Amino acid sequence: MKNTLLSTVCLFVLTATVSLAQDFRGLDQSPLDIAYYPDNFAHDRKPGEKAAIKVVYSRPQMKGREIFGEKVPYGEVWRVGANEATEVKFYEDVTIGGKSLSAGTYALFSIPNEDEWTIIFSDDLDYWGAYSYKEANDVLRVTAPVSSLDQPVEAFTIQFTEDGQQAVMQLAWENTVAKLPIDISK
Repeated sequence: MKNTLLSTVCLFVLTATVSLAQDFRGLDQSPLDIAYYPDNFAHDRKPGEKAAIKVVYSRPQMKGREIFGEKVPYGEVWRVGANEATEVKFYEDVTIGGKSLSAGTYALFSIPNEDEWTIIFSDDLDYWGAYSYKEANDVLRVTAPVSSLDQPVEAFTIQFTEDGQQAVMQLAWENTVAKLPIDISK
């Protein structure tokens, strides 16, 4: 009797475990990443130092595909990355392209073109992709010049550099980089 009861319980536990494992979705194809300004913030933070900008995004892979003009069509709204819409958080007020943007969290979209991108900051957060994008929710639109890279970038990447007193958000993938200067209010 004990053996039958023990066998039945073990079989139930095994069946429940297998069925739960089958319902658990796999990993996203495009891993999540975070970019900070200052760029070394996450790794070399000094006591009392705070980030000025944080970008949370997913990194799609090139995988031998032609990206801009094909996978990401020119002239159409793109979510800037993969999976959920990319979000950028400004911890302080900023000026971008001569236009003010208040501290806060925004969805980041773009309209890529060959020579420049329109960069869009939207207050419509928390959804997947750009399928529900509404221009009416735009808070700020600016343009960013585009240049070619000598070496291709396999995984879409956002990084920050500095140019004098400005942070420069770099959006790079394939052989393309868009650079967006951002003035941090002090």
